[in-house]
Amino acid sequence: MVSFLIAYATWSGNTEEVAELIEAVLLNSDLDVTRYRIGTGPIPDVNEFDALIIGSFTWDKGATPDEVKDFAAEVGYKPPNVYVFGTGDTQFGGDELFCNAAVKLARFYESKYAPLKIEQSPRGTQEIDVINWTEGVIKQWAH
Repeated sequence: MVSFLIAYATWSGNTEEVAELIEAVLLNSDLDVTRYRIGTGPIPDVNEFDALIIGSFTWDKGATPDEVKDFAAEVGYKPPNVYVFGTGDTQFGGDELFCNAAVKLARFYESKYAPLKIEQSPRGTQEIDVINWTEGVIKQWAH
């Protein structure tokens, strides 16, 4: 069975909501999922999973939060199968900086799949965006 680690950082709860929705879609497809909130204890061994889904909010003019950078450093290597999602707010920096942490993480991990960007909370049509993005991730494993 394919196993996913969803590691995410959240302060307001928006990124956690996205992580929970991604987890629900993966579990509904009978996949093995572990959800881990970055900074809440020992990091799961990334080697034990087939793929890493990492989520972050964007902070301070397009920056990646320190706890997410610390997570990447503590893992110590770039896993081969990484998918990235992020939450942000266009009122802080406009479209140019919107979910910039997700863009930076996708580049850092050399993700072959476009990062998911969510404005604040995954409500309404954005919930559908999360579901569609996650189903796309699943399809990559169906081959």
